[in-house]
Amino acid sequence: MTVLRSVLAFSIAAATLAASPASAQFFMKSHDFSGAPVRGDEPGIGLDLPDATEAELTAGLVWNLRAALNIAALQCQFEPTLLTVPQYNAMMLDHAGELKTTYATLTKYFARKNKAPRAAQNALDQFGTRIYGGFSTTAAQFGFCQVASSIGRDAIFMPRGSLHLLAKQRMRELRNSLVPWGEQRFPRGIGFDRTVLLPRMDKKCWKKDEWNVKACGPVQWVAG
Repeated sequence: MTVLRSVLAFSIAAATLAASPASAQFFMKSHDFSGAPVRGDEPGIGLDLPDATEAELTAGLVWNLRAALNIAALQCQFEPTLLTVPQYNAMMLDHAGELKTTYATLTKYFARKNKAPRAAQNALDQFGTRIYGGFSTTAAQFGFCQVASSIGRDAIFMPRGSLHLLAKQRMRELRNSLVPWGEQRFPRGIGFDRTVLLPRMDKKCWKKDEWNVKACGPVQWVAG
């Protein structure tokens, strides 16, 4: 581990300890978005890469992970304690080598699938744009931001060259977080006694806006 990497890891760890636990950011108990590991060609995990090799599928997963954490860095700044910005920046610096290799693998894939260089570049650009669009969310923002923060934290502690392992392990969880969920400790909301007691409103019981004891006796309270 280099000195720079040690300093980055220590800084993020210190900031994380100082922040509130991610599970308590928005809800008393957050939904469990965890899922099984993926290979990269499962439905709903990412964009289809027809005839892709295992290495190309893995590259697609890593690029999905990078895009998701980038989106989180942009969209989750409303809750600074999630640390999505410093986590993303640290990941990009620490895993620059693997990300460069990933991009090269995807470039070769689209060059193989498109004979014309311009068509290959356009296909690669569209691939990246659609990935970003696929992680943009409003309704599920709380869940997505929490999961992205957790994955971003793990990413900066993964050994260099192993970011793809994290992508395989948690991409389904990341995709699951795009489905809106709310409070799980009290799924129907925290209960309150909403019963309001009011005096009887019979006309005969009131005289000049005052309770008429002679007509109705002591004030009688009823649920409203």
